[in-house]
Amino acid sequence: MSALGVYLRGVLMGAADIVPGVSGGTMAFITGIYDRLLASIRAFDLQLIRHLLGADFRVAWAHVDGGFQLALMAGIATSILTLARGISWVLEHHPVPLWAFFFGLILASALVLLRQVEAWHPLRLVALLVGTAVAAGIALSPMISLDDGLAGVFLAGFLAICAMILPGISGSFILVLLGMYGPTLAALKGFDLTYLLVLALGAGCGLLCFSRLLHWLLQRAHQATMSLLTGFLFGSLLVVWPWKRTLAWVEGSHGQLKPAQQWPTSPLDFQVTTGTDPQVALCLALMVVGFLAVWVIDARWGSAARSAGS
Repeated sequence: MSALGVYLRGVLMGAADIVPGVSGGTMAFITGIYDRLLASIRAFDLQLIRHLLGADFRVAWAHVDGGFQLALMAGIATSILTLARGISWVLEHHPVPLWAFFFGLILASALVLLRQVEAWHPLRLVALLVGTAVAAGIALSPMISLDDGLAGVFLAGFLAICAMILPGISGSFILVLLGMYGPTLAALKGFDLTYLLVLALGAGCGLLCFSRLLHWLLQRAHQATMSLLTGFLFGSLLVVWPWKRTLAWVEGSHGQLKPAQQWPTSPLDFQVTTGTDPQVALCLALMVVGFLAVWVIDARWGSAARSAGS
């Protein structure tokens, strides 16, 4: 896989991560780099420390697949720096059509992964249903208050990064559910180093632990794990359903209120409760666009990457 191909996959991951509720792990999955991403994260281990202490930097770079990680991070950073403002503006002023686009994208992603599960049997079906139920439960959960000082901050970072690795649910959405979204934004605005360092430490520990767990599961029970992760995508469709009724709110970065708990509803009920045009025709068109975009991406990159890896 060329550096340009990895970079473009990073661009797609960054674009997905910008939208709260959408995970960059989804893009990693459908573009065929998920296993390699987990392996490169898992390579941050004691052996790497030995290479660094021995000043064997070239071997250390190869050990962590440095070229892959550099190209991927460059792509993610490019998306965040160039698309964040535009996507944030669309999310604020035209959220319903944007969610419709992502609904089509994630639905197609789930179907792409579903095709990769071979020889369905009861265990794999149970894994699919469990993944769907867990993601749906998270999507519909009310916000809780995780107020345990720095220990709570560490736990929030740990759980948020685990969600970010998984396809479907984003880390920012987990922060909202834990009641840590507002405090984290406040810490970023106020440059609270203690808070941010503890959050980063929790995220780093979660990344190292969870990447190893997922890698182990994919190596030992690949098809069942793929079924579970596919279920996460199907369950996360509730997060990106474009017509939702807001049940609870959380304070955003500028003091404005943002939805903290939402419940899917029909376009008609959405119009009645919010007084906003549901834009059904536009949303359906954008769902189709998002759906087709994933199939094009999979045909162009995902299938080739999976064939190369098999």
